[in-house]
Amino acid sequence: MRQFAPIFFRILLCLFLVILAYIWATNLMASLYAFRSPLHLDPPVPGEPLLPTDTPTPTRRVVYVLIDALRVDTADDSNVMPTLGALRPQAAWASMHSRPPSYSDPGYSVLFTGAWPELSDGPAMNVEYEDTPTWTQDNLFSAVQRRGLKTAVSAFYWFEKLIPQSAVSTSFYTPGYDQAADRQVVDAALPWLRNPEYKLVFIHLDQVDFAGHYEGGPRDTRWNQAARRADGLLAEILAELDLSQDTLLGLSDHGQIERGCHGGHEAIVLQEPFVLAGAGVKPGNYGDVDMVDVAPTLAALLGANIPASSQGRVLTEMLDLPEEISLALPEALTAQQGSLVEAYQAAIGSQVALEPDEDIVASHQAALEKARDQRLRAERLPRFLVAALLAVVLLACFIWKRRKELPWYILAGLIYLLLFNLRYALIDGRTYSLSSVASANDLILYTTSTAVLALIVSWLIAALLRKIFRSSPGQAALWTLDLALFVSYLLTLPILWSYALNGILVTWTLPHFPSLFLGFLSLIQILAVVIVGLLLAGAVVVVTRFQRDYSSQKSRQIF
Repeated sequence: MRQFAPIFFRILLCLFLVILAYIWATNLMASLYAFRSPLHLDPPVPGEPLLPTDTPTPTRRVVYVLIDALRVDTADDSNVMPTLGALRPQAAWASMHSRPPSYSDPGYSVLFTGAWPELSDGPAMNVEYEDTPTWTQDNLFSAVQRRGLKTAVSAFYWFEKLIPQSAVSTSFYTPGYDQAADRQVVDAALPWLRNPEYKLVFIHLDQVDFAGHYEGGPRDTRWNQAARRADGLLAEILAELDLSQDTLLGLSDHGQIERGCHGGHEAIVLQEPFVLAGAGVKPGNYGDVDMVDVAPTLAALLGANIPASSQGRVLTEMLDLPEEISLALPEALTAQQGSLVEAYQAAIGSQVALEPDEDIVASHQAALEKARDQRLRAERLPRFLVAALLAVVLLACFIWKRRKELPWYILAGLIYLLLFNLRYALIDGRTYSLSSVASANDLILYTTSTAVLALIVSWLIAALLRKIFRSSPGQAALWTLDLALFVSYLLTLPILWSYALNGILVTWTLPHFPSLFLGFLSLIQILAVVIVGLLLAGAVVVVTRFQRDYSSQKSRQIF
């Protein structure tokens, strides 16, 4: 019975790893979906509008056109988007930069609250319509409505849940996001553009994103076709405007990788076009702006208050603002930023002194970031120590117990990693980020199938070289289980790295997404590797036993 104890122990260890990996992976994703801003329960209070209700604004109205998923390179191609290209010389234009996660829900939330995904209190991941929360933080629509101005929205129906509907004067929402849906969205909005009482009109075009998800992505010809159609709808919108009185903003919420999809941290998905033209705008190329700058800039154009949770700046260099707004801005920004930093530091329990700076927004945001980093450092240090200790102890166990077999396990582990990543990155062109997650089922099925194939091949190569099939059934099973456990150990290293940086679950702050994704990918692989390791151990017992019986029977026939 003692000869089976090591095998029995390893089987229990494998089952424990399966349960642990499953629970950790499912709860990790659940915590990311459930993430809410530290300001969720106590948002900063909005300040006063920059202009009184009866005072004229620099623009008669702002028409805000969001072309979902439009990449910078596509927007810059005048052959694909001639309307946008013709508008650019008379516009203030720039390359806009966002932060992960580069999904639509977080992007929408940043664009209208002026707060990065960690603070905006929009969803960190795209969620279903029925699960979409309403912004708890101050936003552009609420700010404009408080100034007594009418707003209009024609968009995908997620906006019906995100925007507080008390701040919307009239609206049209559609569950579709293809070419036909965009036609409906523009048809609903055109009458509002002929009615000067609507001061903020938001129009959301979604067919480019549809082409990215369902028609092959930017590498497919249908992507440019969708962008060209969206550009044609933009031309219809422009035809209803007088840019000597009206202001048009055209931009997008994220880009897409070449194979389609988004959500990750690639440069191409975190860069978007920004084109602002018309009344109150100084034309020119302004280089780079941040996505959080959009809401406070439009609020200033409309004389509204700076959204209370905004982390961005008013792009005053682009604007021809009246003296009344220019004089009111420094005091308004100082109050807004001060209230935000105070609320955030109280929410996370980390206080940092403000360092005076001529740039009001920069100085306050530096204090906010320092407070965040201060708490993170305090939490990460013990986690790094635990992760390093676990990594060393687990390796020491292999060296102590299986020193002679360790070279074979290392060989198998390296072959596994090579095969898995060869298929994942080189053959199928997937990225190590959320952008390669078309769906949860796609990620799980693809990762597990790739892990299964890689483990079987690496085990077979190492087993043949080691001549493990000549061993006893017990020895062969023990060797196979230890090989699977060693591969699991290698996969544990990115998990420990993610744990050290992000903790076990997503809690008060958004994670470092590159490490989180690698850790999550490794958790899925461990599930597959351990289960297949158990099956291979059973299979090798059958094979070696059959081979022994066959050899024994053949020997008896000879004698």
